[in-house]
Amino acid sequence: MFKSLRETMTDKSSFYITTPIYYVNDVPHIGHAYTTLACDVLARFKRLDGYDVMFLTGTDEHGQKVEKSAEKAGVAPLEFCDRVSARFQDLAKAMNFSNDQFIRTTEERHKKSVQHLWERLVEKGFIYEDKYAGWYSVRDEAFYAESELIDGEGGEKLAPTGAPVEWVEEPSYFFKLSAFEDKLLELYDGQDDFVMPKSRLNEVRSFVKGGLEDLSISRTTFNWGVPVPNADGHIMYVWIDALTNYLTAVGYPDVDGIDYQKFWPANVHMVGKDILRFHAVYWPAFLMAADLPLPNRVFAHGWWTNEGQKISKSLGNVIDPFELIETFGLDETRFFLMREVPFGNDGDFSRQSFVHRANADLANGLGNLSQRTLSMIHKNCEAKLPAPGELAAEDTELLSGIEAVLETVRGHMDKQAFHLALEAIFAQAAAADRYITTQEPWKLRKTDTARMETVLYVLAEAIRMLGILIQPIMPEAADKLLSQISVTNRGFDQLNEAGRLQPGIDIPKPKGVFPRLELPEAAE
Repeated sequence: MFKSLRETMTDKSSFYITTPIYYVNDVPHIGHAYTTLACDVLARFKRLDGYDVMFLTGTDEHGQKVEKSAEKAGVAPLEFCDRVSARFQDLAKAMNFSNDQFIRTTEERHKKSVQHLWERLVEKGFIYEDKYAGWYSVRDEAFYAESELIDGEGGEKLAPTGAPVEWVEEPSYFFKLSAFEDKLLELYDGQDDFVMPKSRLNEVRSFVKGGLEDLSISRTTFNWGVPVPNADGHIMYVWIDALTNYLTAVGYPDVDGIDYQKFWPANVHMVGKDILRFHAVYWPAFLMAADLPLPNRVFAHGWWTNEGQKISKSLGNVIDPFELIETFGLDETRFFLMREVPFGNDGDFSRQSFVHRANADLANGLGNLSQRTLSMIHKNCEAKLPAPGELAAEDTELLSGIEAVLETVRGHMDKQAFHLALEAIFAQAAAADRYITTQEPWKLRKTDTARMETVLYVLAEAIRMLGILIQPIMPEAADKLLSQISVTNRGFDQLNEAGRLQPGIDIPKPKGVFPRLELPEAAE
């Protein structure tokens, strides 16, 4: 019987989240940034919520596609991998990702890990040698059944993804995937959040119900990969190699080690919908066969289009995350990608939508609220936070609403509903905006300075809590905001009365945190 997270997790304060490891045949694009950003937001949230987090990303550096790309570039495969892997590490720095590890499948520790898993599967009787004959896509690193192929121009056979396929015949080792059809269906039925969103679970269940064939897991027609133990000429097929990185990073095969004991099984594998099958069918089957615990969830998000068009190199409309940061700002980019589209769905990237969203929620919303409030305190309270009087009902209503939203946000984050988490936070920012409008502290300055000071204190306290809440999404902006009101303790355990601001602290002349954006052509 397979083991799930619920049966094996002993330390509830640990949290392990992974991106897929990205294939080094190309430069990073918006899809890579999107997946890793989602993981980063969740990792940061869990750390602030008191968890010991392991956040893993990295690069997948083996396979025929890499070998061919290196040959085309006129360099050795490892040199090619070094170059492209560095670009993904540059993206992590540019996007301010907080990954704890960046793994590369060319590392010696990974070779040791995946060869150990292979030997374990052999010992368990789930690997055998035979001959493979079938359709293979170099681009997808995947085999396809005849029934899955589509016709391209001129009768060319294509994979369901549109990638070219070629007929391959060669000796191969096979994994007995067919033996796990019933066990996988049992998994999906018994743990209906194993694959999220649920529409993706239905796709996976339908695929498995259609019948599983044994899986070719070695190749002999290229050399760039992890050698199969005791089988000269065989290189591991990319998916058993690549997927095992999630184990490698926590110390496998040392299952008694600190990291493995603390972090395995993973809480969330975050993937794009195009690689869901490998993570939700092949990976749990490998783990079941090896009698290892299963991850808790595989979440498959959707794809972006660009101004209504499918993104492709041929159209020249690939979205460069580095360019987005340069044009619109880092935290604005992070915010838009997590806020605009329900996470899990496909979404359309529009520069006009970007500017509208950032200006409405950030520049005109939270940014304007903090600028007005802190400017009034600096100007009218001798640049110090005033002491509040007795709080009125409307004061406590605002503060208790922001305090309480953490539980709502936590629920959305645990379902990877990032857009709803942000919606809940910014609903509280809107409540604070309504509060300042109705309380009119600029009028109270002339009629009731004591009440003005209370209102400004309540607003500063609202800004403190909102600043803490936005840290996972916009860490740099949150830092600037919180630093202006001298907040040093920034965990979610401070979202209560015990974390309140101390009257009398200096409030310097505020600096804008969220500048108003314009479309580049409008600026010109």
